[in-house]
Amino acid sequence: MGNWEGVSEFVAVAEQGGFTPAAAQLGISTAQVSRQVTALETRLATKLFYRTTRKVSLTEAGEVYYQHCRQVLDGLEEAERALSQLQSTPRGKLKITAPTTYGETRISPLLNDFMLRYPELEVHCRLTNQKVDLVEAGFDLAIRLGQLEDSSMMARRLATRTLHVCASEEYLAEHGVPETPEDLAVQNCLQGNLGYWRFAEQGVEKNVRVTGPLHCNSGQVLLDAALKGLGVVQLPDYYVQDYLAKGLLTELLVPYRPAEEGIWALYPHNRHLSPKVRVLVDFLSEQLG
Repeated sequence: MGNWEGVSEFVAVAEQGGFTPAAAQLGISTAQVSRQVTALETRLATKLFYRTTRKVSLTEAGEVYYQHCRQVLDGLEEAERALSQLQSTPRGKLKITAPTTYGETRISPLLNDFMLRYPELEVHCRLTNQKVDLVEAGFDLAIRLGQLEDSSMMARRLATRTLHVCASEEYLAEHGVPETPEDLAVQNCLQGNLGYWRFAEQGVEKNVRVTGPLHCNSGQVLLDAALKGLGVVQLPDYYVQDYLAKGLLTELLVPYRPAEEGIWALYPHNRHLSPKVRVLVDFLSEQLG
């Protein structure tokens, strides 16, 4: 701790412009401030202040040292605030948005559990597949899936998702089993918004355009169509994993499965992150991870 001695006194003198006002700010005697600063200069073998009867000002070395000390003190203050917030009980209003299906099946049940743990919270949850402007709409937190766009938001990965190409045994018995992504050209592909599906071949990602009899922006609708034998579908694991386990769907093109994507918590760039958001993000990471 010896290396810290005199730093607070030095910074106070630099910011207050004198030993007496620095002493008043710190609640100690002027003589004590002077002793600590003099000892600091001796230890550093550097003159930090120009002293006259009228004025105290920083030397060039003192200015450089002050800038670094200010950053250190700011960091300590920030650490204390973070610890204090972490120990605080989440309370008040918390606004969160998430994609519709993932929000219904994964996020909302966890939010309910979180509210049971912290009954002083008032949660406002909006499920939508539209990208909401968090700052403009006043949201504390957003759950986003897949590749993130560049933004000023802070992001923390909570979990991952994997895309699977699937079909029912009835459909495959009638239309055959595709062996490569190019074989999808003669299959009935149940499409979402994009018009193409993502694959990876020898570590290289590629998009393959697909066609078929159904276009819909709802994963649940596409899943139902696949279960009823209308075609082949590509959907994230949280849609299809139970049906794959039960044998109601068969996964196809496994060697071409694309790499895992992130499931993210996004929140506005704010170094004083509120306790309720911090604790919720930790909770979701623990549960989803």
